[in-house]
Amino acid sequence: MRRITNFLRRNASALLWGAWAVFFAVYETIALVNRKDGDTLSENTRKLFRIRSSKAGRAVFTIILGGGAVWFLFHILTETM
Repeated sequence: MRRITNFLRRNASALLWGAWAVFFAVYETIALVNRKDGDTLSENTRKLFRIRSSKAGRAVFTIILGGGAVWFLFHILTETM
């Protein structure tokens, strides 16, 4: 039991990220297969930012996604933040 507890403590972050990735992959696959409108990440993102009807929504989405990508690249390459 102690070995399991120590393993979970040492690997909690990796296990949680892995579980999130598996959950997302399963949920998105189900959403893609059932072809129901409005249940994929892409469809919900378009709706949230009003991509089809709002230039401001497109701009905000572009800034958020682009800024996040730039930050993540900087974060990984420089090992800071």
